[in-house]
Amino acid sequence: YQLSCLYQLGQGVERDDKKSLYHTEQAAIGGHVKARYNLGCIENERGNIERSIKHHMIAVKLGHDDSLQGLKNGFKMGMVSKDVFATALRAHQ
Repeated sequence: YQLSCLYQLGQGVERDDKKSLYHTEQAAIGGHVKARYNLGCIENERGNIERSIKHHMIAVKLGHDDSLQGLKNGFKMGMVSKDVFATALRAHQ
């Protein structure tokens, strides 16, 4: 995960968004909850709402508070269904 951050910021390496995304994905696959949250945010920015929700749901199940807040905001905006948000609340507790 740290390597993805270095590529994203260009610290000690040349800034490279593709490499940053690759290492974020690898960290998420390895169970890094912040990486999973970041993938959810990236997918949301790209307009891939369903994929964003899936990433955030995985992070919520791992106890990530910011992902729960993101799903809550999506629910308030009508992008996340009541059922999905209820599932997230149950999974987080």
